[in-house]
Formats: sequence, structure tokens, C-alpha cells
Amino acid sequence: MKVAVVGATGLVGTVMLKVLEERNFPLTELIPVASEKSVGKLIKFKGKEYPIVSMDTAISLRPEIALFSAGGSTSTVDAPRFAEVGTTVIDNSSAWRMDPTKKLVVPEVNAHVLTKEDKIIANPNCSTIQMVVALQPLHEKYKIKRVIVSTYQSVTGTGVKAVDQLMNERKGIDGPKAYPYEIDLNVLPHIDVFTDNGYTKEEMKMVKETNKIMGDDSIRVTATTVRIPVMGGHSESVNVEFE
Repeated sequence: MKVAVVGATGLVGTVMLKVLEERNFPLTELIPVASEKSVGKLIKFKGKEYPIVSMDTAISLRPEIALFSAGGSTSTVDAPRFAEVGTTVIDNSSAWRMDPTKKLVVPEVNAHVLTKEDKIIANPNCSTIQMVVALQPLHEKYKIKRVIVSTYQSVTGTGVKAVDQLMNERKGIDGPKAYPYEIDLNVLPHIDVFTDNGYTKEEMKMVKETNKIMGDDSIRVTATTVRIPVMGGHSESVNVEFE
């Protein structure tokens, strides 16, 4: 099985490769894809070196699966190109999540909605995923009316630039900023931009994605999402009201 990892040199892409290796995923050929400036560089996977290739080259190789973590604009343009050659795309960006023609899937919750015809599968927001895994069995048994969730999300959710900002601030070094304020010894209740209703886009993702994944728009969700100065983990406080 050929597997392409789009965004292979990024923070999430490198973790994807690590998980594929740890789980001994049955791929026969790895196709790492990154920006043009990275083409030709080598990455290691299971003790073997693989050259990074361009998007066009990866599409021409017709992988069975393409794991995307290269941002929404890249997914919007290139996921359909992979799908056209028969590749099943699993996209980690927000590009396709609320598209009514695409499935938004957490395997433990709603894998049953997938069919062989689904060639672009959306992966939810990280905080939504961990919450709905806990909520779904409760909803099936007790019927959820309302969810109030507060998240405490690590800087790794933003990317390498945010990790660098945190580490630079801890060392007293000036450098590029991923956030409009200092993050070290601070918390920022401001993940993504604010929308017209006063919630941030991150908070609205949790509202809309939860309803779509669980297949029930009657569940009322309110969220407060907060960035905290840690690396490698998100936590949540979830208050649930049942019928």
C-alpha cells in the first residue's frame, strides 16, 4: 500500500510518520510530500531514507491513501486532485469539515458513515475529537441536552512557530511571534480569530463539529478555548446535562 504524507516536514506531519512507524502500518511505499523548498531532502522512516517529493509527483504515483496536514488552502486545492486519481484523502485541516458533501469522522464514534465512495474524509479539530469519544456512549444511553466545555490547549496545536515562541520567551530571547501576546507564564483565551457572535473560530468549531459528528443538531454546545504554555497535550473540563 502506497501512503503519501502531505506536510511531512511539519510538526503534525512528523508525528503522523512516527505513529505510522509505531503502529507498524502496512505500507509498502512511503511518499513524503512538502513544499518545493524541501523537495529532494531525505527523511527517515523505519530505518530507511525517503526523498521528499512535490505535490505533482505524489499525485502521479497514485497512492492508496494520502494523509494531509499542510493547511486549509493546500487541502482545498490538492485534496481533490488526489481524489481524482483514486486516492483516499484523510485531511487534518478545517477545509472540508463543514462541507455537507464530506464526512467528518472520528472512527470510534461514526466510522459507520463511511463508504467506498468517500475519497475526501475530514478529520475534526483536536479538542472536538477527544470530547466526542467520551460523549457518544453517554449520548446513546442518556441523551445529551447540553455541553459546556473549557479547553486548555498546548502551543503545539499552533505549530513550530508557537513552540519556538514559548521556548524563546523562557530563555529571554526575542524572536518571531505566533501569538499577539507572550505565552510563557500566561494563558490566552483567544484561539484563532473572533467571530461576529463573540466566540472564536476555535470555539465555533467545537460547537458545529460536535453536532455533525454525533449526528444531532439538538445538542447545545458552548465552548471556551484557551491556549496554555505547555507542549504536547490538550485537556478539557466538560459539563454535560442529560434529558
